[in-house]
Amino acid sequence: MHDIRAIRENPTAFDAALARRGDAASSSDILAIDEARRAKILAAETAQADQNKASKEVGAAKGRGDEAEFERLRALVAEKKAEVAQMREEANALDAQLTDALARIANLPAEDVPDGADEDDNVEISRWGTPRSFDFEPKEHFDIAGVAPSMDFETAAKTSGARFVMLKGAVARLHRALAQFMLDTHVGDNGLTEMQTPVLVRDAAMYGTDKLPKFGEDSYKVEGDMWLIPTSEVTLTYSVAGDVLEASALPIRMTAHTLCFRSEAGSAGRDTAGMLRQHQFEKVEMVSVTHPDESDAEQKRMLRCAEDLLERLGIPYRTVVLCTGDMGFGARRTYDIEAWLPGQDTYREISSVSTTGDFQARRMNARFKPADGGKPQFVHTLNGSGLAVGRCLIAVLENGQQADGSVSLPEVLAPYLGGATVLGADGTLA
Repeated sequence: MHDIRAIRENPTAFDAALARRGDAASSSDILAIDEARRAKILAAETAQADQNKASKEVGAAKGRGDEAEFERLRALVAEKKAEVAQMREEANALDAQLTDALARIANLPAEDVPDGADEDDNVEISRWGTPRSFDFEPKEHFDIAGVAPSMDFETAAKTSGARFVMLKGAVARLHRALAQFMLDTHVGDNGLTEMQTPVLVRDAAMYGTDKLPKFGEDSYKVEGDMWLIPTSEVTLTYSVAGDVLEASALPIRMTAHTLCFRSEAGSAGRDTAGMLRQHQFEKVEMVSVTHPDESDAEQKRMLRCAEDLLERLGIPYRTVVLCTGDMGFGARRTYDIEAWLPGQDTYREISSVSTTGDFQARRMNARFKPADGGKPQFVHTLNGSGLAVGRCLIAVLENGQQADGSVSLPEVLAPYLGGATVLGADGTLA
């Protein structure tokens, strides 16, 4: 959510920042609603003052026996009372219109975010690892001999439709091991607090984390005002909604492993093969709630937490900063980590780490008390994948595949797999 006062004070800067994102919204449209709203509020206040004045004079007219003036003033009081009610109703309608308009405008990009139209304009900032040279043609994850029998798309389609998968046996266990490894690393080494959160949330939580009203079609709504979460960013971030935190309590760093649900309404026809883009998937999410002065440093810390997981797994990756045209709606800066997938001969996103500034905090009224005792300020919120479990499974399988259809597994997963380091061509762990 944007601060209307900031738009009033510098509409030119607001328009310039939105233009960098290719957003057609304009400060003039917003300010026109705001000016009409403020005019109605002023008119209501003026009418209220007239009503109050006339009310005081009614008794005086009655006391001196001036019936004509008494009746005139009594009629004026009734007229002004109706006028006040009408003006307040119109002001409230304009206030709701303004709030809705502001809620549909994307966050402003940070100054250091590169300009660009789409993913082709993202800027690579680092790489780690060297993609492996194969002496055979590497396969995509679902075609690897040791994997294919345990990655069942047909049965999932029979029960749920397209873009679902049923994992079996060793592959299911490997998927679970990856999630446990991520959580243990975040809690034990990165200092995050593990959370277990609901996967159903109310409208308010989706709105507060900028998923509504503009992008409701990207998520699944169930009965009433309940939604299936697109990621635990929603539950973790909204946990501080309405709070006024002590400055000493910041930063708050949380992680959760949950099911996630996305309708993929805007991605018809993309990545339909395998389990790269699913309606139901699992993620280990990271969320931080920070002091505004610390949010940029916190984003870099979170980025390293995600990158470190891939390094421990031995997965080559590259990190890019997204351009203005490719960032998500609520982000002011986003780093994407892209893992190397030899089966596709390309890097694919496995984590996004974003800072929203006070964009979400303003929507959900999450604040903190400054240490100097000043007026409460909005916190900053950040979120990042640490990591997408299914996509990490794909990366492990494709990078570790062998010519005989087996898969060499990362040693860091052995404690979670009963000591196994190989997924055999027959689909068993050894």
